[in-house]
Amino acid sequence: MHSSFMPPRRVKIGDAAAFAGSTPRAIRHYHEIGLLPEPERGSDDRRRYEYEDIIRLLWIRKMADAGIALDDIRDAFTTGTASAGAGADSGEGIAGILERLEQTLTEQEAKLRRQRTAVQRMRTEGSRMGLLSDFVTERLKSLPEGSLRQADLDSLLVTERIFGPLGAAVQATRFVALATHPTLREDSDRIDEAEEALDDSVAVDDPRVAQVAVERHAFESALQAVIEESGLGKDDDDLFDAWDTLHPEDGKDEADLSSGTRDADSMSVFEAIGKMPYDFSPARLRCMELAEELSAQESPVT
Repeated sequence: MHSSFMPPRRVKIGDAAAFAGSTPRAIRHYHEIGLLPEPERGSDDRRRYEYEDIIRLLWIRKMADAGIALDDIRDAFTTGTASAGAGADSGEGIAGILERLEQTLTEQEAKLRRQRTAVQRMRTEGSRMGLLSDFVTERLKSLPEGSLRQADLDSLLVTERIFGPLGAAVQATRFVALATHPTLREDSDRIDEAEEALDDSVAVDDPRVAQVAVERHAFESALQAVIEESGLGKDDDDLFDAWDTLHPEDGKDEADLSSGTRDADSMSVFEAIGKMPYDFSPARLRCMELAEELSAQESPVT
């Protein structure tokens, strides 16, 4: 008795998915985005898939496994359909998408190299120091290990986000001075604590507000004097020269600390400051205003 197997002319979605190594859900998604034509439903209201549909599914699976986005695969098939005398799966469309895929992978490879370099640098510099740009960390490398505090590095990270690497490098001068002058560090800690004590329970016109402002102003004057006497102020001038050498295209005034290269998604300085939260009470804000007014009164008239 002779028997022969007759393959089905059409198969259900589950069989099509199983053969192509896909899932019914994925195939339905292909229909929704126009990647795979949706077959007409039969009398039982179910789709039936033919030979050409399975071939298309195999193409989709292979290209998706290679990292090609579904939208790009769809564009490749569309290009093939639009070509004169070409079928939906024309090699012309496939070749084009493969060329674009290779270019994309090259770009991704370069990005991965940059990411790996960044991670290696973070491990070398330390997790927090490594988050800062080279231009900033170079300013801090002469300091003894452990002389910088976490709060110092966090402040530099915020400044770099707002003003760019140049602004953060200039601010780093302050932390270099504090790290190398224990008496200044003690005074800084004392005044920081006094400012933190000006919480919401303190009235704006409380005498302590004005007193802390006077102490802050005196400390900032002493700190600036140390910076100038120690030659750190000259180092700041060198920072601007070094930045101009590295970034001659900026062509901006030295006073504009936001001229440093910043992230593509960076905001304006005004926007950034307005989006950075600081838990300052009205009394503490008033203290800051008074300290600034004292500094303005001592500034030489030009």
